[in-house]
Amino acid sequence: MSKPIAIIAGAGPGTGSAIARRFAQIYPVVLLARSNSSLDPLVKDITQSGGSAIGIPIDVTSPNSMTSAIEEIKKKFGPETSVAASIYNVASKFSRKPFLETSADEFLGSLEPSIKGAFNFAQATLSLMRVDAEGGKYPPTLIFTGATASLKGGSGLSGFAMSKFGIRAMSQSLAREFGPKGIHVSHAIIDGIIDTEKTKGFMEDIPDSKIDPDWIAESYWFLHTQPRTSFTHELDLRPYSETW
Repeated sequence: MSKPIAIIAGAGPGTGSAIARRFAQIYPVVLLARSNSSLDPLVKDITQSGGSAIGIPIDVTSPNSMTSAIEEIKKKFGPETSVAASIYNVASKFSRKPFLETSADEFLGSLEPSIKGAFNFAQATLSLMRVDAEGGKYPPTLIFTGATASLKGGSGLSGFAMSKFGIRAMSQSLAREFGPKGIHVSHAIIDGIIDTEKTKGFMEDIPDSKIDPDWIAESYWFLHTQPRTSFTHELDLRPYSETW
């Protein structure tokens, strides 16, 4: 039986890359993103560091695309491969707009990556999780990346907040369904600006005011290594300077 793998959806620069590198220290990792331009440098970096990684371009909102990805994974790692950890880190559509100026398509469009994509990903990866998998040291784990909007809807963010509330609700239901089976489902609220190339120039006047992606990854690893006697369903991460 092949070694359990980790699957990271949304493995782009920043948080996704940090999560992939952390889990690649122990597992072969499968990286999912929309384009090879996001995947290839990360696959190369992990491989050169002694890890094992493959990248699969995918549209997580498409059931057929998700099915094809799982078929490719089974061809690579064997039909009996098991998933030790899967992380859904796909970004939601974010736009601040007055509610009365928001179209129905704009409002509901945020559901595609947040809810539909998360649904497809969770169904596909949960079906490959086995509590008794050979070589599985820790409980199989499914983690969803959330945001401040998972808890409170900000002005002008009705669609975004709805989608983040939805993924949090789904993760709660999955935790209650799969927890008794020994599978750990968790939701992480990332409350603040993440320190990436895109956020350079933001809040530079306050030291350590942005969240370090490596520490997000370390927190996810902590969730994965928890024994079934002590599952954490939800944790939140924010800089010391964040108002909450």
